[in-house]
Amino acid sequence: MKLSDRAEEILEALWIAVEEEKLSALDPAKLGIALDDPACAELTDQALVEIRQGMIYFRPEGREEGRMTIRRHRLAERLMMDVLNIRGEDGNSKACQFEHLLSEGVDAKVCTMLNHPTTCPHGKPIPPGECCRLARAEGDLGIVPLTELKSGQGGEIAYIQTDDNKKMQKLMAMGVLPGNKITLVQSFPSYIFRVGYSEFAIDTNLAREIFVRK
Repeated sequence: MKLSDRAEEILEALWIAVEEEKLSALDPAKLGIALDDPACAELTDQALVEIRQGMIYFRPEGREEGRMTIRRHRLAERLMMDVLNIRGEDGNSKACQFEHLLSEGVDAKVCTMLNHPTTCPHGKPIPPGECCRLARAEGDLGIVPLTELKSGQGGEIAYIQTDDNKKMQKLMAMGVLPGNKITLVQSFPSYIFRVGYSEFAIDTNLAREIFVRK
């Protein structure tokens, strides 16, 4: 059963308190919530937490749910700031909204697109998912910048990471669009790549902003 947004926020706060601040429980007053809040009842009804002496404690099932909830939140932060270039308070706000949409399976796709990041934009650890463990075991680099490819290698364009409209328009005019196939022809002295039947030369800085799914 999907949790409400408020219940997920409580799990996130509890996970941070227990795993990062090394506390045994969460004081609900820190979140400005009362113990009779419907979100607390939701979590206790699903046996994810228990309340003792005015404090919220994890049950074993709740600890894992909290881990996945904080994972989705920090992946959403990376997506907003790294790919969509939405930063500051607006980025944090959008990440908070988007994380609740990252259901199981969708979070793995976002994680793979981001190349399995280990920290959020604020340097906090992102709990690894099964996709991260599989990628490391198989040596799968996932999505990488064009500069990581060797001559002759190629893949599918995943996204362009730039906030410069002129660069974006230049790349789009070359056919560098998500979903298109791209092949690196050479990497020195400049990067030459092929999209369709056309070849283009760009510098290293621009090549770093093209991300390819191998």
